[in-house]
Amino acid sequence: MRVTEHYEKSVEPLISYEIIPPRRGGSIDGILDIVEALLPFDPPFIDVTSHAAEAYYEEMPGNVVRRHVKRKRPGTIGLCAAIQYRYGIDAVPHILCQGYTREETEDALIELHYLGIRNVLAVRGDDIGHVKPQRPDRSANVYASDLVAQIVRMNEGQYLEELVDARPTDFCIGVGGYPEKHVEAPNLGWDIANLKRKVDAGADYIVTQMFFDNRHFFRFVKLCREAGITVPIVPGLKILATTSHLQSLPRTFGAEIPEALADEVRGVDSNAKAADVGVAWAREQSTELLEAGVPGLHFYIMSSANHVVRVIEPLR
Repeated sequence: MRVTEHYEKSVEPLISYEIIPPRRGGSIDGILDIVEALLPFDPPFIDVTSHAAEAYYEEMPGNVVRRHVKRKRPGTIGLCAAIQYRYGIDAVPHILCQGYTREETEDALIELHYLGIRNVLAVRGDDIGHVKPQRPDRSANVYASDLVAQIVRMNEGQYLEELVDARPTDFCIGVGGYPEKHVEAPNLGWDIANLKRKVDAGADYIVTQMFFDNRHFFRFVKLCREAGITVPIVPGLKILATTSHLQSLPRTFGAEIPEALADEVRGVDSNAKAADVGVAWAREQSTELLEAGVPGLHFYIMSSANHVVRVIEPLR
């Protein structure tokens, strides 16, 4: 089922999740354990992130530095297939601009279409320190709006080259939104204008980056509606689970940690107590958002479902 159909048919707000593939050479078992821990809560769909090849450097004897380029977390499509067909949960793979040509994107979308996976999240992707050399017979999507447009064209049966009797795909397209603005945007108004370009290109719904102050989300939705964006806007939430999150989440995701939350976490003496604070905060956030009538909640999960289960159990 398409993500938008899940929202249209549900009689109550939905709770969905996002997970990451294991590192190269790792086991899928830990990821599937997360999925199984979520099964009692009837997840309508689960997002699986995608990761382009990254550049990293290794110091060798003789003052030699060797440059390596590889994908540290491959397996997005395989993991999505496992989720969708082992558990009957719709999977939403992330499709990137960064690190992929349009030709590679078309191939991946064909694979997903053949697998019966009908949902994708189109994102530009982060700077990974590696610019793939561009062959003259290849092209690239620069912005997420370009990627959305490519997927829409495939939904209309238009491929990169003219094909005889080409069959259209049927992807529901999600895109990301930033309640506190994207780190590269000069201001929120500029960022919302970029978001509208993605929606105008054919995006069906928006899921936001994590935030810890609901006021950011409510303001963001108001400005989006004023800008003419009418598609569903789903709040994305992250549970602050360690004291190190006070620095790493703002640095990595540009999310502001409210003073009250930061002060409470700073006052504890263990990560377990920090997680207790984070769970309580996320539960209050979730309750307020649900009472405000959001279409659903989308939780970002890393390596364990324990904390999110503690948040959503009382919300059932």
